[in-house]
Amino acid sequence: MTWLITGGAGYIGAHVVRAMTEAGEQAVVYDDLSTGIAERVPDGVPLVVGSTLDGERVARALADHEVTGVVHLAAKKQVAESVAQPLRYYRENVEGLRVLLDAVTAAEVPSFVFSSSAAVYGMPDVDLVTEETPCLPMSPYGETKLAGEWLVRATGRATGLSTTCLRYFNVAGAARPELADTGVFNVVPMVFEKLTENAPPRIFGDDYPTPDGTCVRDYIHVVDVAEAHVAAAHALRSSPGRSLTLNIGRGEGVSVREMIDHITAVTGHRLSPTITPRRPGDPPRVVASADRAATELAWKAKHDLHDMITSAWQGWLRLHPEAGRG
Repeated sequence: MTWLITGGAGYIGAHVVRAMTEAGEQAVVYDDLSTGIAERVPDGVPLVVGSTLDGERVARALADHEVTGVVHLAAKKQVAESVAQPLRYYRENVEGLRVLLDAVTAAEVPSFVFSSSAAVYGMPDVDLVTEETPCLPMSPYGETKLAGEWLVRATGRATGLSTTCLRYFNVAGAARPELADTGVFNVVPMVFEKLTENAPPRIFGDDYPTPDGTCVRDYIHVVDVAEAHVAAAHALRSSPGRSLTLNIGRGEGVSVREMIDHITAVTGHRLSPTITPRRPGDPPRVVASADRAATELAWKAKHDLHDMITSAWQGWLRLHPEAGRG
């Protein structure tokens, strides 16, 4: 099969492309390069520069490369930015998906994997989040991901398109330093940035109803996330007509304080964190149950927290060599 991977020059997308090609699949990257980096695309993998809002461009890419499956990762994904720019997020994430699905169904592409997010759950009041946990997103970003799932599943029911929606949790790590996350929007790079500045990391609130008072999250290595996409693609190929929605996580909660302790141990920086007020909308605990993914895809996360932090740090040092002098 030939898989069109939208957003394939981004952080997670580049890992999906790598995993797909290593599994023997043909890949084509479709990316507008607004945040993606062309150099992340492996040699021999075609790169089509374009927006998912450009239906004609998408249709040509599907036809020119004889695409038989799509993995859709292209999206805007900053929660705070989505609050400030909801119209932009709905246009890019929902309308872009609608245009893409229109082209996919017109071309009779049979398989579609949609990268969703744990943000669809909002503030779940459960120890482990299952796929049946109510979805109550708290940001326009989370809303667009949930609306995207609705659109994907509805299209599948109406047209016979085989679909899988993957709700992944807090992604970290890198397969190689050059594929590391270059953004500073998640806890690991945010801590790295502070340590590079020789400033204490920040903890947003330490009075949550958790064992150490800080928020608890499920962190998963980006390589495991990429492997989940490959497993989902293979499952759709072997069982046409499927419609799956799956959590992609480790099922292990790690508090922000524990994460910072692990990071300082790996990096050799010993600055103690400072406590600042809570951020609005931060749930105390969000940890996945990934049992369904294990059953449906024969997939399970393999990498631990140390792997995530160590690989992420090597990527950070590649761009910020001064950070190693702490």
